[in-house]
Order: sequence, then C-alpha cells, then structure tokens
Amino acid sequence: MTDLRPGASVVRHRAAALLGALQELVLPVPCTGCGAVGPPICADCRLALHPAPVQRLVGAPPLPVVSGLPYDGVARAVLLAFKNDGRTEHGPPLAAALLAALTIAVQGLDAPPELVPMPSTIRSSRDRGYDPVRVVLRRAGLPSRRLLRLQRRGEDQRDLGRAERQANAAGSMRSLPAAGARVLLVDDVVTTGSTLLEAARAVREAGGTVLGAVTVASTPVRSART
Repeated sequence: MTDLRPGASVVRHRAAALLGALQELVLPVPCTGCGAVGPPICADCRLALHPAPVQRLVGAPPLPVVSGLPYDGVARAVLLAFKNDGRTEHGPPLAAALLAALTIAVQGLDAPPELVPMPSTIRSSRDRGYDPVRVVLRRAGLPSRRLLRLQRRGEDQRDLGRAERQANAAGSMRSLPAAGARVLLVDDVVTTGSTLLEAARAVREAGGTVLGAVTVASTPVRSART
C-alpha cells in the first residue's frame, strides 16, 4: 500500500524554498506572473495561485480528472516557466495545487492509490535536465510509480484539435505489468484529456485499475464543474 502522506522530502523542499526566499531578498527579479520587480512570484500572483480544484470527465468511458488550478493567467505563466525555462523554484505553489486536487480525488477510496506520472521523452528530460511532473510530485512529498513508457514520440499537440490529439496519442504508450495496481494518473495540464486516456488504456491492458487522474491545472472548458 502506498503512503501518500508527505515525508522527509517535504522538509528538504521547504529548506530549499527558504533558501530561495532569502535569495529573493538580495536579488529581486521580474515576477513570472505579472512582471513586477521583486520576488519571482509576487504576493498578488501568489494569491492567484491559491488552489481552486475543479473536476471534469474526459473520454468514454469517462475518466474523472481533478485539477488544482485553471490553466490561464498567472497559473499558465508560472507553469510554462517551470516546464520550459528551468524555473524549478516555482515548484511549491504548483505542488500545493496538485495536493489540493489529490485531496479531492482520493475522497471515498478505501485505500490509497498509486500515483503514476505521465512519461517524458528522453530528449525532453535531457534538454530540461528534469521531468516537470516528477519534480512537482517530489515537491509535494508524494511517492510515485513509473509504470508508463513511450512507445513512440507523437507530434507536438499544442496546435492540434481534439480529434487530432486523440489520433496522435493513440498507441503511443505501454505499461509495465500492473496486475492488482489501483492507479491515479498524474500530469501537469489536462486539455482534451487525450494523453491521460491513452495512459489509462495502457495501464488497463497491463492489468491495472485506473481510478482517475489528477493534474496541476486544467484548460478551462464549459463542462468543468467545481
């Protein structure tokens, strides 16, 4: 059984956050959210990053996905900086959003699920020097299980529509043997849900049970509900 309670890693990450805060006092920089000179995330933008969990259903059969923040405004700017610009000091507020989503996702479960992050390509991990989803999990002090592997690299999905994303993701993943595993999938952002649905397919074919998914943020859609 996986223990989802924060562990010793939380202490390390809090110490790192404290060190970062001390550096901010000496070296003010533009706020990632609004550009104001000062700390990397100003007080107003930190308020904008306060978790506001939303649950939505994607695909058929429907997969429940709980997200900690809407993917727009400050949250979008901070997540993009965290993923693409090496701004890993932004991990704590993103981890708080993921924890808020997880708190809702596990309600009513009789046992803690295993958290399975989306796989990252070797190239993207090498170029960044880190895997963003796994870094957020570590910042949150959460254990995870690396079940999923990429079988092929799809196209960049940013400019693809819903049907194109589904076709692009189809068959792109495989799972290690997962018999008996009860899984919550983890990703940074859910848009159409095509990546999560492909991951769910792979885990189920490997013998696991997918209970749903949690993400840091969700692209706003009309069907989302609080």
